[in-house]
Order: sequence, then structure tokens, then C-alpha cells
Amino acid sequence: MIKQAIIPLAGLGTRLLPLTSVFPKELLPINGKPGLEYILDECKEAGIKEIIFVISNKKKLIRKYFYNDKFFKTIIKNKKDSRIKKEYKKILSFKNKIKFVYQNKPLGTGDAVLKVRKLIKSSHFLMLFPDDLILKKNCSRDMISIHKRNNCSVMASIKVKKQDISRWGIYSIKKQINKKNFIIKDVIEKPSISDAPSNNAVIGRYILPKEIFLKLKKQKKGIGGEIHITDAIRDLINNNHKFIGHNFAGKYLDCGTMSGYIKSSLEISKL
Repeated sequence: MIKQAIIPLAGLGTRLLPLTSVFPKELLPINGKPGLEYILDECKEAGIKEIIFVISNKKKLIRKYFYNDKFFKTIIKNKKDSRIKKEYKKILSFKNKIKFVYQNKPLGTGDAVLKVRKLIKSSHFLMLFPDDLILKKNCSRDMISIHKRNNCSVMASIKVKKQDISRWGIYSIKKQINKKNFIIKDVIEKPSISDAPSNNAVIGRYILPKEIFLKLKKQKKGIGGEIHITDAIRDLINNNHKFIGHNFAGKYLDCGTMSGYIKSSLEISKL
């Protein structure tokens, strides 16, 4: 049963400068609500009981957001505002689920995942990227259902336009299960249009096996001097670990760029 989730949050958010020069991108408001809370809501609705944030010392504001009790208690006492009381209650409900792990050197997502290895209890765990919002349909919950039926790893996928293929990691498909799901043969990072085996792109939702920690522990640094989670996943696939790609049904919003961030607020305000 998947009850734990990892959310890597140590990145500097340079694509959202100058906003992120003083403020973590994950706390930037999207239609009046911190972007990170959309991810937490998804986890809660999917039945996740423990969420592990991987942050850095430069992202301590994220921890403060969930541990600012004295401030809220003083405001609530003086203001008697039901809205503030409701928001504080929601923050407390999240706080009770969260643990913090630190990644102070930017060594990649694979290194971030490796930091939590001693905290993972079950055979599989969920990982979500905060830049990728999926609304209207709970992608994590659907992926957990697929995992239960097939007892294997699952990764989210979205079909992208041919001209955009080189921006993404692209799945090579071993076997189509149905319209929404397929068995993954390989994951190719940012292939050219001519080399791309499909238009199914990797999106930031993963159900991964605990065995990935053994791969990451031995893994050498890749492009940019970082440890990439994709390299460990490829290694697992090559060692006959079954991975299912899931073309999710929800509305996808990319909040990792300035244009995407602005668009996300506009799109969510219409929902």
C-alpha cells in the first residue's frame, strides 16, 4: 500500500527569477493559493499519510510556512477572523503529514530521492514534482490504483506535439495495454524529432520501487554533473522491473516557467 510521497523542493527556481530571488517558487500564489498546496491536496485525496519534503537551507521559508504557529495564534486571537482560522487549520493538517530532509548541494533529482532512503517503509512510494500541476482528475490516485492492480511501478505521461518532443523525456513503448496505459520499454531524455520513439512524454508523477535506492547509491553523475532519476529508472527497466506509463486524464499546467506560472493562474481561475 502506498502511503508515502516525496516532493523534491531544493531547486533554485531560476526560471522564475526575479520572483524566486527571495521567495521559494513553491510558495508563490497561483490564483490566491500557494502552488505547493495544490500538490498537497492531490496527495491527501490520494490517501497519502506521510509527505517528505526535500529542501535546502535556502528553502527554509517552506518549513516556516508550516511552523508559523505563534504568528497565526496571535492573529486569530486578535482578529477573530474565520477565514484565517480555516487557513491555519488547513496548514496544521498538512504539517502533521510532513517530514523534512535536506539536500544542500544541487546534485540532481536522483540525489534528492537518495536522501530519503532511510524513511521509506513500503516496497513502493510516490514522487511528485511541484512544477507540474494536474487538476480536475487526481493523477496520483489513478496511478496508485494502477499500481495495486499490476503490482509494479507507474509513471505519468502526456502526449506532446511533435515539434515539442525535444523538450521532454520520451517513453519507448514495449506494449500498449489500453488507450490510457502502456508498458515502458525505455525512457529517452530529450531526443530529436527523428529519434523519438513516441510522443508520450514524462510528467512529474512517479510510483517507484524501493530498489531504486540501490541503483542511485552506485550511480555516477550524468549530464551537468547531476545524478538523474531517469538513469536509475532505465537501469531498473533493463533489469526487468515493470514500469507502466499512464496517460492521465486531468488538466496539466506547467508552473516552472514565468509564462507557465502566469498562464496557470489564469487557467485555474476559470475552473
